[in-house]
Amino acid sequence: MPIVPDFPDPGGDARSADHHLGPGGSGAADGATARLGGPLFRDDDPQEPMPTPPPASPRAASQPPQKKKAGRDLRAAIGVGVGLGAVIVASLFVVKALFVGVIAVAVVVGLWELTTRLQERKQIKAPLVPLAVGGAAMVVAGYLRGAEGAWVAMALTALAVLVWRMADTPEGYLKDVTAGVFAAFYVPFLATFVALMLAADDGPQRVLTFLVLTIVSDTGAYAVGWRFGRHKLAPRISPGKTREGLLGAVSFAMVAGALCMQFLVDGGSWWQGLLLGLAVAVSATLGDLGESMIKRDLGIKDMGTLLPGHGGIMDRLDSLLPTAPVVWLLLVLFVGSG
Repeated sequence: MPIVPDFPDPGGDARSADHHLGPGGSGAADGATARLGGPLFRDDDPQEPMPTPPPASPRAASQPPQKKKAGRDLRAAIGVGVGLGAVIVASLFVVKALFVGVIAVAVVVGLWELTTRLQERKQIKAPLVPLAVGGAAMVVAGYLRGAEGAWVAMALTALAVLVWRMADTPEGYLKDVTAGVFAAFYVPFLATFVALMLAADDGPQRVLTFLVLTIVSDTGAYAVGWRFGRHKLAPRISPGKTREGLLGAVSFAMVAGALCMQFLVDGGSWWQGLLLGLAVAVSATLGDLGESMIKRDLGIKDMGTLLPGHGGIMDRLDSLLPTAPVVWLLLVLFVGSG
């Protein structure tokens, strides 16, 4: 997910709503337990009637409610976000090949986080070495050889996972290689579409459009959901997400899409940007919900701790990864492959 500060959920669309539930989403259950403490009915314990709480003092009643505090270190989050943004923009517009390296590094770190959490929480040993080597090769092949090169690299990576895992015991082979193939598709293959966008003549502008729209979508969802969110979007997956937040994401992304397609992308027009923004808002939301499902199944708040105030690399890529192929495809349909 792009860089948006995390705050506690007030009923709105906060990006880190899962983090307040604890492992396995047990926050609501804990709250219910606290509310049900003591006898459930008045006559459960007739010898000891429930005490009457003392009346609140006028001074306490007159005090204004305390301001909600951020769930994470906001200063660290902003600092890390600015630093990452500077690295991305500099590498994107200075040398294209340098940005390909940035994508490959993010892929390798993301794979490490994902495979580590799978082994810690589910005892699934997805082989990291063939995934890391194949993932980096996938990104480079996509940039140099296009979609065909990405598919070939994906197939070879899956084959390498199958063979590498044969060196271990047969127990758990099927679940390990299944998780390995899933990881290869989820992280490097989806990230390869960013390299495909970059390969166009106006590649930096296309990638910047992709990044801006995803960030604006997440920011719109957060801002509108925090202020106006009342109706839950997917309470079993991410209780902080609301329908109002989704509308905010769509509105913000469509406006940003119209501006980016009109002024950044060669041959683009504003109405194409409206459609692009709508698609980005939907795919980014689904990507965020998808990773929330994974983290809930694993019983964790974050995929890692590498980025202070943000969690891990995978916690920043959750909405970017599924959005990349959507943006690539629509840009090819609208203005060609470049």
